[in-house]
Amino acid sequence: MPTDSALKVDVDHLRRDAFLYVRQSSLRQVFENTESTKRQYALRERAVALGWPLERVHVIDSDLGLSGAQASDRDGFQSLVTEVALGHAGIVLGLEVSRLARNNADWHRLLELAAMSRTLILDEDGIYDPSHFNDRLLLGLKGTMSEAELHILKSRLQGGILNKARRGELEMPLPIGLVYDGAGRVVLDPDRQVQSTVRLLFEVFNDVGSACAVVRRLRDQEVLFPRRIRRGIGKGDLLWGLIDVSRVLQILHNPRYAGAFVYGRSRIACNAQLRPVQRDVSQQDWKVLIRNAHAGYIDWLQFERNELRLRQNLGFAPGERGRMPREGNALLQGRVLCGRCGARMRVHYEPLGGRLRAYYRCCDEVVRRAGKPCQAVHGPAVDAAVGALLLETVAPAAIEVALAVQDEIAQRIEQAAARRQAQLQRTRYEAELARRRYAKVDPDHRLVADALEADWNQRLRELDSLQQAHERQRNEDQAQLDEPARKRIVDLARDFPRLWNDERTSALERKRMLALLIEDVTLVAGPSVAVHVRWRGGRTQSLYVDKPRPIARIRKTLPEVVKLIDELLETSTDKQIAVKLNALGHRNWRGEAFTMKKVILVRYAYALKSRFERLRERGMLTGQEVAGHLGVSSTTVHQLGRLGILKRHLYGNNHRCLYEPPGNVTLIKGAGSRYGGRPPRLIAAQLSEQGAV
Repeated sequence: MPTDSALKVDVDHLRRDAFLYVRQSSLRQVFENTESTKRQYALRERAVALGWPLERVHVIDSDLGLSGAQASDRDGFQSLVTEVALGHAGIVLGLEVSRLARNNADWHRLLELAAMSRTLILDEDGIYDPSHFNDRLLLGLKGTMSEAELHILKSRLQGGILNKARRGELEMPLPIGLVYDGAGRVVLDPDRQVQSTVRLLFEVFNDVGSACAVVRRLRDQEVLFPRRIRRGIGKGDLLWGLIDVSRVLQILHNPRYAGAFVYGRSRIACNAQLRPVQRDVSQQDWKVLIRNAHAGYIDWLQFERNELRLRQNLGFAPGERGRMPREGNALLQGRVLCGRCGARMRVHYEPLGGRLRAYYRCCDEVVRRAGKPCQAVHGPAVDAAVGALLLETVAPAAIEVALAVQDEIAQRIEQAAARRQAQLQRTRYEAELARRRYAKVDPDHRLVADALEADWNQRLRELDSLQQAHERQRNEDQAQLDEPARKRIVDLARDFPRLWNDERTSALERKRMLALLIEDVTLVAGPSVAVHVRWRGGRTQSLYVDKPRPIARIRKTLPEVVKLIDELLETSTDKQIAVKLNALGHRNWRGEAFTMKKVILVRYAYALKSRFERLRERGMLTGQEVAGHLGVSSTTVHQLGRLGILKRHLYGNNHRCLYEPPGNVTLIKGAGSRYGGRPPRLIAAQLSEQGAV
């Protein structure tokens, strides 16, 4: 094996190109450590001295400013590996092994490919052939030391940072509303408008209990929220704009607002694409937590309560599903517990009669263990019972609550007016500042003067618009605080049941009112549904609700109506029975009036004999049968029946009837033969003269 470095270069290597890899770990090193960069570029002369023409020495420097810990984002290193694998590289030059890779996986992959393609590797210490065992061993050792060096550097830096964090002295970027003073201590932002806006966010969340509801209220009140520019042009400047839900959640989850110093709330991990991503760390795994380390907007207990409410608001948290009121007419959504297994019951809707009907179902066993559902309870009956209980309980204290609400509204109006006044003062200051800038400019410098004048006019327009909005809102607020408005609220409180049952009161508002007083409701299905209500404060109350009857029993006609129809069939037709039932006030299961068809359906359902059958049992004859006995046509029989000569009984629609057997059949037969062809009215007169009728 040749020992001299120069002897390792042969004709086959010189036939291929040389590749010089240049890298610095960060952009700061690129700008400040210029000597290191020059030393790396100087390796081209080494390649020329070994026999490669200068035009065949390719420099790969696209990875300047990138770390060598991973190869995923280093396009230059990946292209170098590709050239080595294709056998295009005769030698790879690098100032040291750490320039090529600080990761053993990437480094040994490059060595394996270089050994297969007989590619040399050169650094400041010499030339190595990865296909030779000794050189491969030495290169592997250098790669291990390079990775160990990176680990040692990180450990030292992280150790110093962690030690400083344990003392609470580590300076970290602060959220809006907190700043460092001249002594390096964390204090509240001296800008009172910033302070009041941040406090308002926590107060609104304490009232509504949801990040989305906070955003809706702040946008309805046209409240602008501040943010500071972190980097780049205008770093540290304060900007005002509308807030979104993600920003509200960031503020609510940040323990710095509770006056706590925290280090280790997140960690860096790799995703499936081996890219570094930030992962949240649970509170028990935080490296440093120092409570009451500095001033805050809330205390630690309030922060923990906020965290609990946010967890309860999660749509798919185990055991806490749907605690916040949402759409749907199920009054107890999110507050129903199964009395058999203790899990939270979910709401299931089914269409019925053009509306959605709610059912409370316990599906915990089905979802988690592929078992059977514990129970399912019909929702409207339970909702009605709990609503009635709520009205009975709330009514005595409704007036006091209404007055407290009025006072709270007045307090909110005063806070909103103070914020608008602070915003007006800030806008007035900015307009005055623009005026002073315009006054100081040289009048002859028209380009600058025109720009400053336009800025001044813009500030004045913003000030005028804000003043008009402030006056308009103040007049509206005064209308809410006057004595008639207070009287209307008290009157409304006295009529709380009407408000609860009003169709204009949405299901969402009813759920919010219920959540103020009721913690949860436990249901146990049996012959009747046991409803156990747990009020806020721990008091419990139980009631029982009858299960809704099956639809077959609901649609069943009342026994007294069936009995009445049976009696009326002796003397009346189906149509006449329907009229009599409606006159007596009877209705079917849907509350509809009876018709002839409905009476017929009842007859068939309960196997009642029809009027025709009843008349036949009493010996009544049809018109055809009477005509056969009398020797006349059936038309003549019907006409005689209408004239009263023959007694008839109606049994159906279209004047269908049966006849009683005629009393003097011989006389009627003789009259029929003697006066055959004569009108039945004349026949009736002749029979009347002879005493037949």
